[in-house]
Amino acid sequence: MKFSLYLQIAKNTWDESVAYRTSFVIFRLREVLQLFATYFIWFFVTSPTEGFFGYTQSMMLTYVLVGTFVNDVIFATRTTHIASEINEGTLTNYLIRSLSYLKYHFARDFGDKAMNIVFSLGELTLLILILHPPVVFQTNIVTLLLFLLSLALGLILHFFISVLISLIGFWSNEGWGPRFIFYQAIGFFSGALFPLDLLPKPIFTFFQALPFSYLTFFPTKLYLGQLSLQEIFIGFGVLIIWILLMSRITLFVWSRGLKVYTAQGR
Repeated sequence: MKFSLYLQIAKNTWDESVAYRTSFVIFRLREVLQLFATYFIWFFVTSPTEGFFGYTQSMMLTYVLVGTFVNDVIFATRTTHIASEINEGTLTNYLIRSLSYLKYHFARDFGDKAMNIVFSLGELTLLILILHPPVVFQTNIVTLLLFLLSLALGLILHFFISVLISLIGFWSNEGWGPRFIFYQAIGFFSGALFPLDLLPKPIFTFFQALPFSYLTFFPTKLYLGQLSLQEIFIGFGVLIIWILLMSRITLFVWSRGLKVYTAQGR
């Protein structure tokens, strides 16, 4: 019963995403233009015959394209509405219902991510058909399964991080500003802009200890098959630890926030 309810919530989110067709088309067009721009930047920076800090042109372009797909899956979220729901007092409408508020938003995230997966794959296919880029297609089943597992764990980690940022709404009316600044930083720390191992070793090692590199860099490197067995085990271990830690912190902040929630105006 509960599962079917959350599945319907996910479906409703999908329908909601495409309800405003003009906005939806403009958003996807922006994603396509950004994809092509990023591709051409790295295409001209790298060389087919010379390596670029250990990356061949095919490896770098594959990182860019796979990283774009990973970002579309993991960073797609509807938890941005949580802060406004807290500030406007509409959170009360969810608290009086017999459903988990966090599970409700996870279901909405699932619907949003499903839509992004479909359209992102379509856009990547379009780019490959038009430009015929020298990308690497991973054929190892074990590697692909590990890649999918890292995606699943990455989206769970991102969900808790995103919810935690939105919970600032319990203590401040300015929820959008901190989120915008935080996500500008995340683009750098996650490896969404470039492979993190291009950085000096001490900085790269520090980034690996943070949760953000497991949102883009780790899954993409897994797909490329550039991680040793030891690095894979350590990576998944750190990823799981961060999921457990962020979930505990998020639930703690959520419980503290409910104690100060006043539903002003409701």
